[in-house]
Amino acid sequence: MPDVDTRLTTIEARLIAHRKLLARLVDLLGPAEKDALTAWIEDREVLRDGQEDPAALPTEVAALPLGIAEEFREIRALVDRRDPHN
Repeated sequence: MPDVDTRLTTIEARLIAHRKLLARLVDLLGPAEKDALTAWIEDREVLRDGQEDPAALPTEVAALPLGIAEEFREIRALVDRRDPHN
């Protein structure tokens, strides 16, 4: 079994590949569908947990939802960089 660093690098590489694939799929959408999907992604870029202060959540509780929100930001940023109209 590969060491932890190798496994983490492999997971990160796969995540980047998925992100690029998703951005490409968004690029293939028509303007209305692309705008709707981009708006949906933007709605998920901020953790909505009912807390004013993200630090109020214990780290282990916040890690997954914060990671999800960050991934949506990364996907939208990649879509925006690929779109010549943004």
